Amino acid sequence: QVQLVESGGGLVQAGGSLRLSCAASGRTFSSNAMGWFRQAPGKEREFVAAIRWSDGSTFYQDSVKGRFTISRDNAKNMVYLQMNRLKPEDTAVYYCAADRTIVAVTTTPKYWGQGTQVTVSS
Repeated sequence: QVQLVESGGGLVQAGGSLRLSCAASGRTFSSNAMGWFRQAPGKEREFVAAIRWSDGSTFYQDSVKGRFTISRDNAKNMVYLQMNRLKPEDTAVYYCAADRTIVAVTTTPKYWGQGTQVTVSS
């Protein structure tokens, strides 16, 4: 099992920034990719960004490209999501996810965190 714990959510004004953190523990060697999803009220959960542990390759949803940056700290088993130029439509619960491959983590990840709320006011 892999345990994921998010932190860093909060309330921010449009145009502002937040950094989310995700701490992974447990059988982390079984997951070579981690990512972030989000779910806004009344909407389905959607993929936001992902990173491959081994080479640091990153992948983003089009709507966040150029504004969000995913990064990792292998030594600490941490993944981060730096969110800049936030918009009200970025308001959602953000979930950390992990799985064995990038394909899996961007579609139907096996492991999930509990989520952290991000609210962007206009």
